[in-house]
Amino acid sequence: MGTSVRELAAITPGTRDRYVDLLRVVSLGTVVLGHWLMAAVTGDGVGNLLAVLPGLQPLTWVLQIMPVFFFVGGFSHALSYRSLQRKHPGSRTGVYAVFLRARLRRLLRPTMAFIGVWGAGALAVQAVAGDAASRGLGGTALRLVAQPLWFIGIYLAMAALTPPLLRLHERYGWGAFAALLGAAAAVDLLRFAAGTPYVEFLNFAFVWLAVHQLGFLRADGRLRTAGVPAALAAAGLAGAAVLVAFGPYPLSMVGMPGEKVSNMAPPTLALLCHGVWLVGAVELLRGPGGRLVARPRAWRAVIAANGVAMTAFLWHLTAMLGVYGALLAAGARLPAPASAAWWGQAPLRLGAAAVLTALLVAVFRGFERPDPSASAALPVPSASPAPGIRDRSPAPAALGVVLCLLGVLGLSMVGFAGLLEGRTATLVAVDVSAPAAVVMALAGWWLVARD
Repeated sequence: MGTSVRELAAITPGTRDRYVDLLRVVSLGTVVLGHWLMAAVTGDGVGNLLAVLPGLQPLTWVLQIMPVFFFVGGFSHALSYRSLQRKHPGSRTGVYAVFLRARLRRLLRPTMAFIGVWGAGALAVQAVAGDAASRGLGGTALRLVAQPLWFIGIYLAMAALTPPLLRLHERYGWGAFAALLGAAAAVDLLRFAAGTPYVEFLNFAFVWLAVHQLGFLRADGRLRTAGVPAALAAAGLAGAAVLVAFGPYPLSMVGMPGEKVSNMAPPTLALLCHGVWLVGAVELLRGPGGRLVARPRAWRAVIAANGVAMTAFLWHLTAMLGVYGALLAAGARLPAPASAAWWGQAPLRLGAAAVLTALLVAVFRGFERPDPSASAALPVPSASPAPGIRDRSPAPAALGVVLCLLGVLGLSMVGFAGLLEGRTATLVAVDVSAPAAVVMALAGWWLVARD
């Protein structure tokens, strides 16, 4: 029987940085709300509100806060790995293997459940409906619901690369972050100035790992130095503004349909500057944020939300499309996106999507519960193995991460609509089909989950 939220709140150590847990909830919650609000759904498919109203694109400079989640990931990964090192100082490979499995099992269990349910449903629909399954809102849903999986793939890579990048951080400090920043700038220079093919995909690593590296700096207390958060916020905001004003970068910090250059896919130096600005901004808010989560009721809410955050993130697009599908099935006429009627209905649509997400969370939340063997009374950051780990090879878990990474990234691009159609999407320079992506993800999960 699991520990209740009230009990978890009562046993929270006084040394815990509760603000990090708040940032995790707020970042994922903002992404979910943004997806719901930006969806411009008609009977023919799903568009983007920012394309209908380009004047709203500056809002993405505040609401695109996925970098904050990766920043928090760097902080929690550093604390967890160092905790294992202190407990088992003589077993580097064993520590790495246990760290990798402990960090990824909780992430991959709800992800594999999501892939399994949607995969089975997509196969059934396509087997019955044939080509018709790919048309209209249903076909859009089969492609769209898998898109958030890109985030899972990036997070997998971050966890896998934590030990070597943490060693670089411990040796070079800010220099390790500067090196990743320089590498991201060099990639964009080769991409836009020299036209080097495929080089842009390297920034999936350099951009997001640079933000992750800022989490290491926070774990060491280096962002507490007076003036550092303000300097990060100012430099990041100024850098992003200059790049957008004078470079080839678009204004929107989220992907837009039909755009030649996206700041998100693949990430750009402008998005990295945006991430630096956000990290500085949230660090400036550390004081009031910390006082908020010091309140018992607020802290209990944060614990409860953290316990289901990944499940809610995985299923929130399913809920949104379910609401629109129900409206269309009932014969309701959807108003034109951004019209007065559309805005008037927005609170009802958002409320319905929230309720349906809560129902899906109630069904699937069990897959997010940590293993009983791990001391995961609180969601971030520690996971302690049983005493006396053996010095085992991390190779199977590392291979599992690579396969899961390729599988979930491929699936996020091709979607579930291609399971019986033979559709492919280009992942870096390789065409990946939906069946191949699912097989890689499941094989990787087996390698990570096995003892």
